[in-house]
Amino acid sequence: MSSVIHPDQIPVAHPPRRKPPWLRVRLPTGPNYRHLKHLMQVKVLHTVCEEAMCPNLGECWGRGTATFLLLGDVCTRSCRFCNIKTGRPGPVDEEEPRRVAEAVRAMGLRHAVLTSVNRDELPDGGAHIFARTIEELRRLVPGCTVEVLIPDFKGDREALKMVMDARPEILNHNVETVPRLYRLVRPQAIYERSLRVLQMAKEMDPDAITKSGLMVGLGETWEEVLQVMRDLRAHEVDIVTIGQYLRPTRKHLPVARYWHPDEFARLHEEGMAMGFRWVESGPLVRSSYHAEGQARTLIRGEG
Repeated sequence: MSSVIHPDQIPVAHPPRRKPPWLRVRLPTGPNYRHLKHLMQVKVLHTVCEEAMCPNLGECWGRGTATFLLLGDVCTRSCRFCNIKTGRPGPVDEEEPRRVAEAVRAMGLRHAVLTSVNRDELPDGGAHIFARTIEELRRLVPGCTVEVLIPDFKGDREALKMVMDARPEILNHNVETVPRLYRLVRPQAIYERSLRVLQMAKEMDPDAITKSGLMVGLGETWEEVLQVMRDLRAHEVDIVTIGQYLRPTRKHLPVARYWHPDEFARLHEEGMAMGFRWVESGPLVRSSYHAEGQARTLIRGEG
């Protein structure tokens, strides 16, 4: 049993000034990184890896994996942890699904991860672009499994059904933080609505694997994190990802505390004991981190 102090037992008077050594990451470089950057430019595509300043960009792109950002690079919401631009998005690019599928084929991926900005101004929240991208992937890259990290579509059942009817193998929707911090962290979202989206997805396709994730380091307590994990299990979520919040710029929320790797290890143990099929917990973990390994083990049984 680890002797690490619980997060709620550590007083935080001021945000920490320096990142601890376990948060050091290598700069993106190498032939695979350059190839993917060129491919995204040629196909006029966006990745959440770049737009959200993911700390794992160098590692993932070096392995030839990336998470595609659908529906442009401008979001209609203003979450205070996210580096994606907020504003009025441009028109929907109806050719984007085909170009994403072509890029996945060119990359030789066996597992494709799709996400998007929020497009609250659209009647379906952009759900049809998710569905069409999955369809294009089935056509151009047969055998490639698909994971979608969706917005909440304002809880619209028909929009969610459009995505689920396309049969993604993994349906991911992040709760991001604990309920107490929602108004501060993601003011246009509702915790209970996110849980309902995950539950509806499982009801629509019981064979689909559902997944969610959250950040720590924003001022939550240990018990609050455990309660979110219990809530996710109560809604039949199969996979949970837990990572350290890192402040993208000075305009974003400050880090309240850096959690220690031992604490992430304990959260992994707690999650597995709760019945999750997979718990990805670590300082640099993000929603799509090791997503291919999860798919290989849980879908293909290749673990």
